[in-house]
Amino acid sequence: MRAPRTLATLDEVDTGDHVCQLLDPADDVIDRSRAFVADGELHGDKVVIVGPMLQADSEFARLVLDPARLGGSLLAAVRREAATADRQGFRSLRVLHHVGPGRCAARTDELLRSELDLEEFAADTGALVVCAYHAADWDLAALQRLGCVHPHRLGSRAVSPAFRVFRAGKEGWAVTGIVDGDGADAFSAVLSALLAQTDTVRLFCHALEFFDASGMSALADAARHLPDRKVVLEGANDTVRLAWELSGFAVPDIPVVMVP
Repeated sequence: MRAPRTLATLDEVDTGDHVCQLLDPADDVIDRSRAFVADGELHGDKVVIVGPMLQADSEFARLVLDPARLGGSLLAAVRREAATADRQGFRSLRVLHHVGPGRCAARTDELLRSELDLEEFAADTGALVVCAYHAADWDLAALQRLGCVHPHRLGSRAVSPAFRVFRAGKEGWAVTGIVDGDGADAFSAVLSALLAQTDTVRLFCHALEFFDASGMSALADAARHLPDRKVVLEGANDTVRLAWELSGFAVPDIPVVMVP
């Protein structure tokens, strides 16, 4: 069973992990890439580095997937690499994604959809995915939205609200932690992105510690925005279900179903 956790070093990353790493200006991208490649060789993994094309004579040139030259989605590219890794007898695919800067809303929304795709990919295939963000290239709101869909975090620096949304088996997504005013906007953005991709979004809330009025409003607004879709909350406790009803959200025009 996958569960959120914080890693001290890249050495602790395991198959099926989807890790958010926040880099400081002093961090050396080449050194980190070199360590990532070395760990892949140690464990028998096929390694792919996603980022701008390096110089042709770079030690990593043969491993790089340049997003500008893919000719399709990043998800399709890593799925092809995973299939190749399996045919070639590797243990798994190991992906290091150096995420390019983005300060506009459209770029953040696009990346959120991509991160959800990568989360599902890692959970379904057992691939290991590390997404590295340079903090100086992003505003806090964007980092919060992108960070909360990574169940794993590298280092002690917080990059997301106090909740996580991550893939739980083939049927749905787990929600853990606290959804309150600080994370309501990020929660709404994640739900909207999920609802745009499927008719029914199933959220497993057994490990949801707290869900306040702002979080419920974010859920209602996201569901109401796409009335032909449905959100199913499974495992929400009695307090959450009662608060939902008393807040007036249990109405036909909000397609949310809460089940024990």
